[in-house]
Amino acid sequence: MDQPILLRHDTGAIATLTLNAPDSFNALSDAMLAALAAQIESLAADRAIKVVVLKAMGRAFCAGHDLKEMQAGRAAPDAGAAYFQSLFARCGAVMMGLQTLPQPVIAQVHAIATAAGCQLVASCDLVVAASGVRFGVNGVNIGLFCSTPMVALSRKVPPAVAFEMLTTGEFILAERAREVGLVNRVVPPEALEAETRALAETIAGKLGAAVRIGKRAFYEQLELDTAAAYAHAGAVMVENMLFRDTDEGISAFLQKRKPDWA
Repeated sequence: MDQPILLRHDTGAIATLTLNAPDSFNALSDAMLAALAAQIESLAADRAIKVVVLKAMGRAFCAGHDLKEMQAGRAAPDAGAAYFQSLFARCGAVMMGLQTLPQPVIAQVHAIATAAGCQLVASCDLVVAASGVRFGVNGVNIGLFCSTPMVALSRKVPPAVAFEMLTTGEFILAERAREVGLVNRVVPPEALEAETRALAETIAGKLGAAVRIGKRAFYEQLELDTAAAYAHAGAVMVENMLFRDTDEGISAFLQKRKPDWA
């Protein structure tokens, strides 16, 4: 029996999603987008999960949109623009869904991430990459400017870096991606799984309620001017301070003991 296009495996408070379409280089096909959307909805309601890891099988992390499907959509009767509008709306919803998930999402990138695959990486909260992995938004090379991948990329890296990548179609290595802010950690390929797991376990060991409220506030304040951001963050701090487990965490720190979180 064929395995699902997207696998999920939970270990303790960590959920691992694995893109499992290696023959298509884990392209964001209609089926893959639907599977990701379904898992995002499921994880959003799962209080037992504190961290999500996104990884992939095969020779690529993700090659972007499925070009064969896109060409078929162009040729289908009464499709054309309507199909593409639906495709990019569904893709955008998945990317935004990763950021609105209560849990931090860590991309574990073992191989090339291109076009919407690079967008997928940029939409995750944290990225651990194997040394030598390449990232690119190279649609311009085939006459399709990566406009939707641009949204996530330009919010992660300096505008000049994003624009150069978008207009030249050139790839950057993981080491450069870390320098410009797309990647958090670069490790040898053989250490990728362990490094990602260690990062996930560190975050999973924190008070889940605090991380959830903090992740939401992090993205909300980025959209505000400085004064409004401080006002919003202050309100979030007040809400966080009133948590029972935050009171316990502070008391435990002052008493030099481990917190007894519910």
